[in-house]
Amino acid sequence: MSNKKTVTVVQLDNRADVRAQNMIDLAKHVKENKTDFLLLPEMCFFDWLATKHDCDPAKWQEAINAHDAEIAKFNELGAPAVMGTRPTLEADGRHQNQAYIWTPENKDQNFHAKWNLPNEGGYWEANWYDRGDGIFNPARANGMILGVQICTEMWFFEHSREYGKHKVDLLCVPRATPHGSTEKWLAGGQAAAVVSGAFCLSSNSYTPEGYKAANIGGLSWIVSPEGDVLATTDPDNPFASVEIDLDDAKEAKSTYPRYVHD
Repeated sequence: MSNKKTVTVVQLDNRADVRAQNMIDLAKHVKENKTDFLLLPEMCFFDWLATKHDCDPAKWQEAINAHDAEIAKFNELGAPAVMGTRPTLEADGRHQNQAYIWTPENKDQNFHAKWNLPNEGGYWEANWYDRGDGIFNPARANGMILGVQICTEMWFFEHSREYGKHKVDLLCVPRATPHGSTEKWLAGGQAAAVVSGAFCLSSNSYTPEGYKAANIGGLSWIVSPEGDVLATTDPDNPFASVEIDLDDAKEAKSTYPRYVHD
């Protein structure tokens, strides 16, 4: 039986006036490429809130509502499995940045809250939301084992190593990262792929340089378990799809450096 899947990463423009067209264009791409798995950027259906130093609870709720409304329309995308992150308000009052997996059967299920939070100009994330529980469990969808490291979490390669032990096929990095550092992030994604022995996928949001609200630089990628760059995005090519063989990830787990004991 074939173990091949078509995976798609995206570079979504974060400006409010183009978001609707983003999703129309993305649905067309997904259907034309027969996407099996779609990765979306970090909290991509509202303004990037962490540009402001102080948390605004009303804006946080607006962002929750915007994400819920967009996720409710995922059937229109045509992908059998979608991963992204969204803002949530937990029962105990905590704000969290939750990774979710959506399928037509199970709708959307949260499975990991961001643990490693930056707090600096443009990315005042620890001021806006609370850490998760630090558990990095895999998820399953459409015959694939999935791991997630949300943005900054990618730089903590111990998580990548653990996901490799969980036999993940895809290591997913939804992110919101700035212009000027995109090549550094790609290098990190290549390292995470090699450490985990999984395909590393990352989707980033994007705004043009100098945009007044948010500095988010795009460059999404698909990287092989050996660190080879299979596809990237840019402003003129915001979507990228590649057919991958999950057996490559399974075989990589037994080769260097994955087999070396801790």
